[in-house]
Amino acid sequence: MTAPRRDGSRGAVSAVLLVIGVLVVVLLASAVAEARAWSWLGVRIRDLSEQEMDELAGRHGIGEGFGVVIVDVMEDTPASRAGMRPGDIVVAFEGRPVTDTRLLQRLIARAPVDDDVRLTILRKDGRKALPVRLMAMPRPVAGERIAAEFGFVLREVEAPAGQAAPPLPSAPSVTFIARGSAAEKAGLEVGDVIVRVNDLAVVTRDAAREALGDLGLERPLTLTVRRAGEPVSLTLAAPEARSQP
Repeated sequence: MTAPRRDGSRGAVSAVLLVIGVLVVVLLASAVAEARAWSWLGVRIRDLSEQEMDELAGRHGIGEGFGVVIVDVMEDTPASRAGMRPGDIVVAFEGRPVTDTRLLQRLIARAPVDDDVRLTILRKDGRKALPVRLMAMPRPVAGERIAAEFGFVLREVEAPAGQAAPPLPSAPSVTFIARGSAAEKAGLEVGDVIVRVNDLAVVTRDAAREALGDLGLERPLTLTVRRAGEPVSLTLAAPEARSQP
């Protein structure tokens, strides 16, 4: 199998990796449509850069010039219990080659929660097969995944430089909008502060994540945001058809 190539300048590659780093707060989870459950591995990931693909192909053979890099392994998760480490490169899921983050998400999506799967990883000393038992995603993290599927990322509003952070958590602010996403098409903007998720008022990022975590992807999402001091109501189209394998 030949190594897939990515064209573009170094700046473009950096931008892509930044987007991946933000959106893959999804933590390698995906919806199982029938049960509306979410399977979870418990890692942060990114795609390989073109240089990394070339190095892997040279070190392990042209057939290994692809994969997904494990950036971080969270404690007490399926990944940590299976012995996964930062720097591992996932190259196969149940024997199927893994070429990018989106494909790995889709493959994880097809695996039932609490079921064993076999991930093949590359380390400096070669290939290693790891059995991993997936688990249900925690509700707040599922909320982040829902937000990512609709095409936006949240965090709490930060204090301006030089000012002390507020003593209480602040309202959730939109910090990233994916191009072409339901969020962008609905008119959501970076800097919008979410004050209501459907009919539920939210005052912190955690509250917004909890509210989003109770939702599915088969219905539109209505957000009320504060923009320039004024409330704005937006309806985001259901992304389910786009996100299914």
